[in-house]
Amino acid sequence: MGDIVQALPVLTALKEAHPEAHVTWLVARPFAGILEGHPRLDEVLAFDRRRFAHIGRNLPITGEFLEFLRNLRRRGFSLAIDLQGLFRSGLFALASGAQTRVGFRAARELAPLFYTNRVPVPRKEMHAVDRYLAVAQYLGIAMPKAADHLPVPAEARAAARQRLAAAGLAPAEPFVVVCAHARWETKQWPPERFAKVLDRLKADGGPRAVLVGGASAAAIGRAIGDATDERPIDLTDKTTLKELVAVIAEARAMVTNDSGPMHVAAAVGTPVVAIFGPTNPARTGPYGAGHRVLTGRAPCAPCYRRRCLYAGGTEALACLASITADEVARILLETSRQVPSR
Repeated sequence: MGDIVQALPVLTALKEAHPEAHVTWLVARPFAGILEGHPRLDEVLAFDRRRFAHIGRNLPITGEFLEFLRNLRRRGFSLAIDLQGLFRSGLFALASGAQTRVGFRAARELAPLFYTNRVPVPRKEMHAVDRYLAVAQYLGIAMPKAADHLPVPAEARAAARQRLAAAGLAPAEPFVVVCAHARWETKQWPPERFAKVLDRLKADGGPRAVLVGGASAAAIGRAIGDATDERPIDLTDKTTLKELVAVIAEARAMVTNDSGPMHVAAAVGTPVVAIFGPTNPARTGPYGAGHRVLTGRAPCAPCYRRRCLYAGGTEALACLASITADEVARILLETSRQVPSR
C-alpha cells in the first residue's frame, strides 16, 4: 500500500501534462480499493496475486492468467510505466503490448529485460517519491503542481465521522490515529509503549486515540487496549481501504511505525509522528513538510533486515528500544496541538 501511495504523484504529473490520456493502473486486488474512484484514473485493473500464484500447477488458473494477459494486450496501450520494478510487473509491462515500456535501470528480478527505456536513478538515498518522479521527468513530464495526490471526497469524510460517532467519538471531537502494526517484525515498536503513549496523551489533556489497521493489526490493537487506562477506539480490521483513508484524513495527527498507513497520512495532509528502526526515513519516511520522525539510535541501523541480527540477545531491536514512550508522547501532543481543527 505504501508503494502505491508514494507513486501517486506520478499519476498527478501525468494527468497534468496529458489530461486527455486514458490511464489504467494495474494493481494487486487487495489494494485496488485505495485507487478505485480516483478522479485522475480512468480504470483500475486488479489482478489476483494469490490465485495466479498457482499458474503452471493448476490448468484452469493458468488459463485464467493467460486470458488476463490477452485482455491486457487488447486494451491497446501505447505506454507502460513500471514503478514496482519486479519480474512480475516487468512481465505485465511487456504483456501490455505497449511499444514504450519504461522502468528503472536498477530494477530487481531481471525486470529491466522487459523495458524499452531504462531510467537511471542518481542517488542511492533518494526518497521513493522522488525516485518515482524521476521516471516522469525522464518522460519529459514536469513535476506535479497539485498536491492532492490522494483526494478524499467530502462525503467520505462525513461517513468517517459518522463511523467514529457510532464508536463513541463526539461530533467534531479531535482525535489522533494510531497505526501500531508493521509488516516486518523489526519495524514493530512494542505495543506496550504505544499504550504508554496513549496514557500520557490522556494525562496531558490530549485528544482521544483511534487505532487503525488491517486484520494483521487486530491482535496488537487488542493488546494496546488491554494495557491502557482508557481503551481507545479500535477500528483495526473494521474498515475498508477507502474508510481507512477517510478516517486518517480527519485525524489531527498520526503516530505510527514505518507502515503503509503512514504514507496515506502524508498523502492526505495529516501530520505524522513516525517511529523508524531498521529502515531509513530518507528513503521511505513520510513525504512532505510538517512530519516528525524518531529514528532509533543503534550502530547497526539502518540494517533493512526483516529479522534482527541480534534476535534473542540483549541487543535485539536496540534501534527501536532506544525510542521512549515519553518522547513519542511529547512530540505527538505538540503535533496534534499545532494542527487547526478539521
